[in-house]
Amino acid sequence: MVLPVFTIFIFSLFLPFTSCRSSPELSRSSSALLDVSASLKQADQVLKFDPKGLMSFQQQEQLVPANSSSFSLQLHPRDALRNAGHKDYKSLVLSRLDRDSSRVKSLNDRLQFALSDLKRSDLQPLKTEILPEDLSTPIVSGSSQGSGEYFSRVGVGQPAKPFYMVLDTGSDINWLQCQPCTDCYQQSDPIFDPRTSSSFASLPCESQQCQALEMSGCRAAKCLYQVSYGDGSFTVGEFVTETLSFGNSGTINNVALGCGHDNEGLFVGSAGLLGLGGGSLSLTSQMKASSFSYCLVDRDSGSSSSLDFNSGAPSDSVTAPLLRSGRVDTFYYVGLTGLSVGGQLLSIPPSLFQMDDSGYGGIIVDSGTAITRLQTQAYNSLRDAFVRLTPYLRKTNGFALFDTCYDLSSQSRVTIPTVSFHFSGGKSLMLPPKNYLIPVDSAGTFCFAFAPTTSSLSIIGNVQQQGTRVNFDLANSLVGFSPNKC
Repeated sequence: MVLPVFTIFIFSLFLPFTSCRSSPELSRSSSALLDVSASLKQADQVLKFDPKGLMSFQQQEQLVPANSSSFSLQLHPRDALRNAGHKDYKSLVLSRLDRDSSRVKSLNDRLQFALSDLKRSDLQPLKTEILPEDLSTPIVSGSSQGSGEYFSRVGVGQPAKPFYMVLDTGSDINWLQCQPCTDCYQQSDPIFDPRTSSSFASLPCESQQCQALEMSGCRAAKCLYQVSYGDGSFTVGEFVTETLSFGNSGTINNVALGCGHDNEGLFVGSAGLLGLGGGSLSLTSQMKASSFSYCLVDRDSGSSSSLDFNSGAPSDSVTAPLLRSGRVDTFYYVGLTGLSVGGQLLSIPPSLFQMDDSGYGGIIVDSGTAITRLQTQAYNSLRDAFVRLTPYLRKTNGFALFDTCYDLSSQSRVTIPTVSFHFSGGKSLMLPPKNYLIPVDSAGTFCFAFAPTTSSLSIIGNVQQQGTRVNFDLANSLVGFSPNKC
């Protein structure tokens, strides 16, 4: 399989390029080349993806050598799995951004709940009559699946049945739709039937896993669960244990997960969700992973990459402190200290990226959020610096949550200022140009892919992570970023 390589081109202003405008303010070391034509061509192809062209579960198994200490799964972008019937690229992007706003609301609601004074005993219990060491898996983008943007093919049960599951670093509870369905949404695979699996087992109400749930109930001595999301989506059912298979790289027995009998919302296409957060019920915690990493291919690409557990970070990783909150254990915070545009560090108070003693603030790395959200003051500084260095680009109207857009319809390539993240410890990560100036239609409108937030929580989204292997070294509390390691 040929995987995409995202490269930052350092372009000399003294070299002539046709169809490329440059700014006299940009020096050789502070500019990068955006291939406008290639981005538009790829955007046009995303509407033509044929999910039938994806490899079968058995074919994927052959790509991953067996290793007693390592697991790997393939990751796919959502639009590679399911054609949602969008009439044009603009409508697809609007759909993505609408889902993204719901995602951000969900994360902020979760944070607010965790930081509130509510106790588990204050929660409304579920009504009992409701029916409800190195691993690697391929990663696929999930934009057309309804919820979540990247998906992995995971085997569930004994014998294993393959299912596409959403990859989510902002959630802890693993779950999938189960027969019999009181209400199930449409998914790409047949709905899991527990009666076909010899390893399926109910969890008793007094079990440690059941007690760890935020929302739980009990019926006929069996544990019930409920997970609600900020966009109104939810899943309700029985909390059980089951065997999960990771291609040819291994299996994990007795994984606690939700067997959802009533599931509604934006999950169309996927069978369920793999929670990779830091809570005790997440997949990473249950398998006692010392690390995990993923590389998110471009969501407009039909290629795939991998999700790996317990594998070492590449030697050239840009590392940053992995920080944890004492109030909410799900999120992965990173020690960000600043931003630069065109090689110039912006005058932004580092406190805007820091978490305070009460758990507010800070910036997380999230696989499910698309567009990076920054507190308004930080965003305005970033945007204003980019605009100041691009007077030669033709401005156009804003688009959805983007307020800074350009008409590049007459360009084939264009030089733009670099954008970099700066981390505690002095390390910095320069983003590829296609990760921050993105097409929003097929006519050549490109927008600056950051957005402001009034929440105290900032988020590094998956558009900025594309083409970079992100390694969460849980044992050593480090996050590593390795460009071009998909």
